[in-house]
Amino acid sequence: MPSLQDQLLKAGLADENKAKQVRKAKRDQQKQLKQKPKGSRQVNESRDQARQAQQESAERDRKLNQEREAAAQRKAVAAQIRQLVQSNKIDLKRGDTAYQFVHGSKIKKIHVPDELVDQLSRGRLAVVCLGEAYEVVPEVVARKIQQRDPDAIVVLHDRHKDDLEEDDPYAGYEIPDDLMW
Repeated sequence: MPSLQDQLLKAGLADENKAKQVRKAKRDQQKQLKQKPKGSRQVNESRDQARQAQQESAERDRKLNQEREAAAQRKAVAAQIRQLVQSNKIDLKRGDTAYQFVHGSKIKKIHVPDELVDQLSRGRLAVVCLGEAYEVVPEVVARKIQQRDPDAIVVLHDRHKDDLEEDDPYAGYEIPDDLMW
């Protein structure tokens, strides 16, 4: 079967000169393609795009891993705080006196035994927020919690030098019952 070009020449739809020009243009085009590597610019551009996409993907993965590590760290700290509070909390079941404190912009109230009110105000005990519940823990435990998460401590008063020194020079004197302040 003859080529399309031969068929067009026989039918008289194309002339010999036109066919030669087409053949020459085709040969020139093939020579240019042989001299120049095939798609070198396109290959380089596609390589660059692939490299850039790979770098962007690696950066996205790094950020995602950092976020996951930060979330795992927060969970670990929360578990440590929960464990410290659960193992060192003071029992408030027989609490008679309402102790009020500010948490955020709201005034909260917990009932504690009478002897704990003084210790809370002197900074020997602290109030810790554990989820929605408030627990009372010793000062030492509160300082450990404060190192891990300062926002978990709701009430922790600073101890004064007077409170730190147990040698009260007036401890031996009795306070009269009729003394009014």
